[in-house]
Amino acid sequence: MTIIDQGNGAAGPAAADLIKDTTTQTFVKDVIEESKRQPVLIDFWAEWCGPCKQLTPLLEKAVKAAKGKVKLVKMNIDQHPAIPGQMGIQSIPAVIAFVNGQPADGFMGAVPESQLNAFIEKLTKGVTAPGEPNIAEILQEAEAVLAEGDAAAAAQIYAEVLQHDATNIAALAGLAKCYAVSGAMEQAKQTLAMVPESKRNDPAVKAVQTAIDLAEQAQSLGPVAELEQKVAANPLDHQARFDLATALNAQGNRAAATEQLLAIVKRDRKWNDDGARKQLVQFFEAWGGTDDATVEGRKRLSTILFS
Repeated sequence: MTIIDQGNGAAGPAAADLIKDTTTQTFVKDVIEESKRQPVLIDFWAEWCGPCKQLTPLLEKAVKAAKGKVKLVKMNIDQHPAIPGQMGIQSIPAVIAFVNGQPADGFMGAVPESQLNAFIEKLTKGVTAPGEPNIAEILQEAEAVLAEGDAAAAAQIYAEVLQHDATNIAALAGLAKCYAVSGAMEQAKQTLAMVPESKRNDPAVKAVQTAIDLAEQAQSLGPVAELEQKVAANPLDHQARFDLATALNAQGNRAAATEQLLAIVKRDRKWNDDGARKQLVQFFEAWGGTDDATVEGRKRLSTILFS
């Protein structure tokens, strides 16, 4: 199981590793080869260039703030004119970004700090800094662990992600789902309450909220055995069958829950204002679009509706 290293207050790669001067001889190693590991900015400058003296400190600050996602290499064009000449650099300051050994972007002239930060943010989108946990991979691992039925272990992974990034929506939804699966509905609700209002329509968040609503709906119903007896005694008692489906879903018996609702749809599509189909769609939302029960249930529902 992945554990996120919270570290001991280290500030990431040292500035000396992130910022350096280069020469005509070392350009290929410092820029071309290094850019195959992470983006590299090459700053063409000269002693006589006033705007260069304004830009370089801002560049260094932005690169340090990126904590290893990008490196800065500086080249004095008076001392080393060959490379800027080959690249067609005609005015300075000029900053060219190299990615995977090739020029990828750039700008000329001294730009405001906000524009510079936006440039680096765009350049490093999706780049993981050295020593920084790959959150996307860790979330995938947590999801796989939960799918295997170990809600406690998955919850631990999600909680570790939230220690690193307290606003991660996927981790909040995942942790809430772990609580819901374990029957701890109050903790699930409290976790979902931490999701900002603007993110409440996120599919993962909506799925957990639906699962909680369905579980609470099931709590007001009688035991499954009693509901099964009602349906057996009167197969046309759609309400009893509907309640049975809800109770079966709460027990995790997705196939049987689907079966009961499909039976209602087959017999009386309009019952309770299309209630059986709507409930089934809620099940699918709570289970997730890729769940086997959802895929199979949707296929069977379509067959009934369009036959």
